[in-house]
Amino acid sequence: MKIVVRIPNWIGDAILARPALDSLAAHFPDAEIAVAAAGWVRDLFGDEGGRPRILNLNGSGSPRDMKAAEALRAERFDLGILFTNSFGSALQFRKAGIPARWGYGRDGRGFLLTRAVRPPDPQAEPRHQVHYYLDLLGRLGIPAIAPSLRLGLSAAEREEAQRRLRELGAGDGRPLVVFNPGASYGPAKRWPAERFAVLAEHLRRARGARIVLTGSAGESAVTAEIASRMDEPPIDLAGRTTLRGLLGIIGEASLFVTNDSGPMHMANALRVPVVAIFGPTEPRATGPFHFPATVLRKDAPCGPCLYRTCPFDHRCMLAITAEEAFEACLAHLG
Repeated sequence: MKIVVRIPNWIGDAILARPALDSLAAHFPDAEIAVAAAGWVRDLFGDEGGRPRILNLNGSGSPRDMKAAEALRAERFDLGILFTNSFGSALQFRKAGIPARWGYGRDGRGFLLTRAVRPPDPQAEPRHQVHYYLDLLGRLGIPAIAPSLRLGLSAAEREEAQRRLRELGAGDGRPLVVFNPGASYGPAKRWPAERFAVLAEHLRRARGARIVLTGSAGESAVTAEIASRMDEPPIDLAGRTTLRGLLGIIGEASLFVTNDSGPMHMANALRVPVVAIFGPTEPRATGPFHFPATVLRKDAPCGPCLYRTCPFDHRCMLAITAEEAFEACLAHLG
């Protein structure tokens, strides 16, 4: 039996779907399972000796992308399971001629699926996104194994991260604190840069911390602003790592301080202590899944709003002080 699983395009969602992928593999131990993933998340998979096999879709879920559908058709899969919610991804599986297509009946795509599962009630109590994918399988008759987020790093990847950090001046035994001040979802999820800078100075003076700033190339203005406000220049790696390279850097950290973002889940999957700053999103749904982790969040009458850009005064994020974050960090650094 050949099964293909369409993985979500967001880094965090892709990581949170991994326990469901593990459950699927446990239920079909003799099946050939492949993961169809966008280019920027595919490196989160295939770190277990080549299983599952990775198919690069180059990020496309467009109904007009016949090249991806043809590539899937050539594989002659028996079953396709969609962890994505989009109409386009279901149409792609249909155009690929996959005879059995299972997924949540969302985005008007139920007629494209051979088994369409009713999505969770949006009015129900928040449930972690890990269970969103596991519940899909459960409703398809596939039992869940105990969920565990995990990402693997090879010895070579760890050695490369250590070498690079030494070259950048971070191999002196000081606690390494990695900051992730961006959030690709939108500015509403970003704690102010000046507060990251104040927190960094607190940690440097109190614990001798060496600060590393991470982010995409598009977030380099944010990391540059933080660096400009610090007395000791941090190591700024924004736009200067691959996804696997970033994973290696995070794996060397004593602490990871972050907004609600994909790298937050990368750190959590590596069991690096996390201090996560939340605003418009719901940590019960998308917060760190494992300990050690601390979530900082303030209730606001308008939240959780899920807006990408705050139309008001951003009170949910501005109410979190650098001093409060500093205390949370000390609890993990000891």
